[in-house]
Amino acid sequence: MKTELPPLLVPPSYNYMASFLTFACNLKCTYCINHFEQSAINRKMISGKDWVRALNRLVSRPDLPLTLQGGEPSLHPDFIYIINHIKPELNIDILTNLQFDIVRFMNKVTPERVRRDSPYSSIRVSYHPETMDLEDLIKKTVVMLENKYSIGIWAVMHPKYEEHIKDAQERCRKLGIDFRFKEFLGEHNGMLHGNYLYKDACAKTFKKSVQCKTTELLMDSAGSVYRCHADLYSGIYPIGNILDPDFSIGDKYRPCGHFGHCNPCDIKVKTDRFQQFGHTSVEIKFL
Repeated sequence: MKTELPPLLVPPSYNYMASFLTFACNLKCTYCINHFEQSAINRKMISGKDWVRALNRLVSRPDLPLTLQGGEPSLHPDFIYIINHIKPELNIDILTNLQFDIVRFMNKVTPERVRRDSPYSSIRVSYHPETMDLEDLIKKTVVMLENKYSIGIWAVMHPKYEEHIKDAQERCRKLGIDFRFKEFLGEHNGMLHGNYLYKDACAKTFKKSVQCKTTELLMDSAGSVYRCHADLYSGIYPIGNILDPDFSIGDKYRPCGHFGHCNPCDIKVKTDRFQQFGHTSVEIKFL
């Protein structure tokens, strides 16, 4: 039998924890932020039992949940096992496109397991008009709401789909569905969209050495931990592995020679976990 792993204390400054259970996805959105600088992410995928061993190490707070995401997290073969075997005191959020069998999910996972005191829903459904059917999504969401699940829909406000997304929000509002917008990040028609704290951080035309400190625990499908989304998606410079008994979560600045190739998720100005605007995932010191 594998030995129990020692506890991992999450620093008070951390605002987000994410397990990217798999980078596989059943959708092919042209604007997917996972592919900001790379076209494909091929990574080892650890088992559900290893994820449970690793995630149950985390010592967090009620207001700092663990988000299970991807890719599409439900494509992990042990998705439901992972949810049901994470220790009860560790709150769970799920970021999904909801393209799975919700009846099977509801038969296996209780509403209480993914519900907490929060200003937003614990199951956050990403709606992408380019690849998803709104009618089907609304039906599924209504069924889960009627069965007491904490679920809402979030749509990326892509310039091409603004009117459609606004109409979709109004339809959902009338049905009692919490439908919110997420800022579109990335390039469209030669323009970089997004509200970023650090000028030219996503320009992709130069590289500069800086010191960078994260407020996020980011784990890829192999259990490797990264200092930012840019490193995570590229699979470069892991700072450890969540299955390593000697790994500890550092709350410190680390050297980075890739400023200028930042991922928009890391340096955009956004709301924090309390839905207060003005947060940025990383702090950067210029040398």
